[in-house]
Amino acid sequence: MATAKRYRFDGRCVVGNSDSSFAPLDEEVVAQWLDSLDLSSSTKNTYKRAFKSFCGFVKATSLDFDTLTKRDIISFREYLSFDKRLKPTTVSNYLGAVRSFFSYAEENGIPNIARGVRGERASRDFKKASLSVGQARRLLSSVDRETEAGMRDFALLNLMLRTGLRDIEVIRADCGDIRTVSGVDVLYIQGKGRPGKDNYVVLTESALAPIRDYLGMRDDSRGSSPLFTSVARRNSGERLTTRSVSRIVKEAMRKIGIDDPRYTAHSLRHTAITFSLLGGASEREAQQMARHADITTTMIYAHNIDRIKNAAENNISRLLD
Repeated sequence: MATAKRYRFDGRCVVGNSDSSFAPLDEEVVAQWLDSLDLSSSTKNTYKRAFKSFCGFVKATSLDFDTLTKRDIISFREYLSFDKRLKPTTVSNYLGAVRSFFSYAEENGIPNIARGVRGERASRDFKKASLSVGQARRLLSSVDRETEAGMRDFALLNLMLRTGLRDIEVIRADCGDIRTVSGVDVLYIQGKGRPGKDNYVVLTESALAPIRDYLGMRDDSRGSSPLFTSVARRNSGERLTTRSVSRIVKEAMRKIGIDDPRYTAHSLRHTAITFSLLGGASEREAQQMARHADITTTMIYAHNIDRIKNAAENNISRLLD
């Protein structure tokens, strides 16, 4: 029986020894691919984890890497969806890493068997719920502002509700990022997937005043200091994490009787965008605030609002009642 051709990168055999953390692949081969990517370190780490899962699948199913086919890539997708029960977006991210590797491998003469294999189709509807106006007001009213922690939590929740910031954007913000542009107070932010703080949200007086009050209680509010810091004894003064923001939001929501997995820190972003449209902002204006790359995403919010306000079901009731 003929032996399968062994694929090579720059003269190095792609298949490594069994001790490789990417077995059956050689770790150096994977490192070369990752180094070639013009991506942020966090995205590279995501690709690394995803591709490690793919290598584990190849090894566990006793497949020969040198004879893999497109059908095997599809089987990996099915494994992620049905065996691991991962979300469609996660499956798509995993497959994105696999496609990236084989695209790079193609430059070394290895067939790109992942080309054309798509991820799972994700629903265009939002997975997280937004708050009503009444709920948003009660959420802010529930915070005890007598302590530094309470002042911080109120300023943070209020900021997210009034600007639609993501949790990662909140924790990346520094005190010095609050500036004035053409006489208007703004907060410069480092958005999702952005290398620097090249965008901003407008701070109304209602958004900025609680931040000023909070910073006035702080020992350190220099420009380079994090805008929101921990008050815990073991890491006092350090930058909050996304987990910390999630905890602050979930605890505040529980105080007003909301304990539902659909309500998260990201719900405050959904709420802000929805409120902007309900308050009269155009889809383009809401897109600029939310920093959506594609206005189609913003239009989903407008569609959901219109669906509720102009429900066809009401016409049926008018005929039958």
